[in-house]
Amino acid sequence: MPFPYVLLSAAVSLDGYLDDTGPERLLLSSPADFDRVDEVRASVDAILVGAGTIRADNPRLLVNSPERRAARVAAGQPEYPLKVTVSGSGGLDPDARFWHTGGEKLVFTTDKGAERARTLGLAADVVPLGPDLDWRRLLEHLHEVRGVRRLMVEGGGTIHTQLLQQGLADELQLVLAPLFVGDPDAPRLFGPGAYQPGRLRLTETRRIEDVVLMRYEPTAPGTGPLPTAADRHWLALACDLAALCPPSRTAFSVGAVIVAADGTELARGHSREGDDPAVHAEEAALAKLDSADPRLATATVYSSLEPCAHRASRPKPCARLILDAGVRRVVTAWREPDTFVTGADGSGLLAGRGVEVVVLGEYEERAKAPNDHLLG
Repeated sequence: MPFPYVLLSAAVSLDGYLDDTGPERLLLSSPADFDRVDEVRASVDAILVGAGTIRADNPRLLVNSPERRAARVAAGQPEYPLKVTVSGSGGLDPDARFWHTGGEKLVFTTDKGAERARTLGLAADVVPLGPDLDWRRLLEHLHEVRGVRRLMVEGGGTIHTQLLQQGLADELQLVLAPLFVGDPDAPRLFGPGAYQPGRLRLTETRRIEDVVLMRYEPTAPGTGPLPTAADRHWLALACDLAALCPPSRTAFSVGAVIVAADGTELARGHSREGDDPAVHAEEAALAKLDSADPRLATATVYSSLEPCAHRASRPKPCARLILDAGVRRVVTAWREPDTFVTGADGSGLLAGRGVEVVVLGEYEERAKAPNDHLLG
């Protein structure tokens, strides 16, 4: 199911702490950066913090600028984004400022925690997620039930850690403050555990008074049937590549990207690339790599249309080329219709040979767009 775009936002000291252990919150951002955060809040549909952050910081989580709130209303949005918190136990303070400012509020909890939360008289909807907290169910609910397309997560460190480790964060906006905390008992931004491999992609750096904003995107593909945020980024790129194809009345326009397990882009291609009017996207991308490249065995192929299982213009269809290359995971947006081949099932051919095939149907319309002239 589709999820919102998940943006993690945090400020840390030079030694990686979110706060100190004093009774008052440590202010890490500069005044200009607080205004930037206000701008980001105004751009999203919902803001999420954990129950621990509510207890420790007692935040209001408002859009402070009247002009930005007015712009939201003029655009048909609520004056304030939906405020969301997560508590496994349901043990929340009904007197916290979180509940008494801004617009709508939402609590995600466990089945047992919901019983407790509902006795507190909170001005919020309470949504149980089952016996345990499940981030995928939470994000699915926000997207499908509450219409959240962009979610800003402002803490705490445990939540940031879990979302990154599960591959559910689309972007990290990290502000580095010019001070040290040095207290081993103070909260850190990220905790230990198994993170996805590889380096994140740096998309922006910006000096804001005496702090530095750094924006990162994860790049490492998923490893099984559950898609990650990086899978969505790469499939979106494949759909963009499809738009580069020379138009044809006899073949689909398709884009493909091959990505190593550490998030390194190995190759990309699109249909009818270069001087070859018959080349397919996956074929064009694979041709740019050494067939003995050991990274192919753990790579993921992203294709806007499922790899073909039958073709007349080449000895081998793309599904066979992928199998021959040793690739074991494919992510696609759209199953091939019967426009040119009846009963095409490249995904079935791949899955029958042990390849993990993930279909992200939320990108289907984007993949179809360059092929509208073929679909009637």
